[in-house]
Amino acid sequence: MVRIAEELARKEHCWALVTGDSLGQVASQTPHNLCAIEDAAEFPILRPLIGMDKREIIDEAKRIGTYDISIEPDQDCCKLFVPPHPSTKTRIEDVKKIEHMLDIPALVKRGLENVELIELSFPPVTE
Repeated sequence: MVRIAEELARKEHCWALVTGDSLGQVASQTPHNLCAIEDAAEFPILRPLIGMDKREIIDEAKRIGTYDISIEPDQDCCKLFVPPHPSTKTRIEDVKKIEHMLDIPALVKRGLENVELIELSFPPVTE
């Protein structure tokens, strides 16, 4: 997903990716797993929520007007691809070994072929 995001970022002339990662909120957001994701990235990954807990994130979403859309039921990749017992200490060496068995460029290309643009607008942030 990071590689697909980077290709889209290149197309839009962006210099970084921004994620909603919050340390320890889910299995993919442990220090080990965040490092494994970072290893796959060429762009800097900005994580503005990294030190916030769930309550703080909800409060911020309400403040900026994104809370209602964030709680809409939808199938996301987390529900579709997460195993019943995900690893919380992914080793980069293991990931690289598995990735050598995959055609990553073809998978990225396939992902990009199915990209859909959805424009969202929110009320302006008031301080």
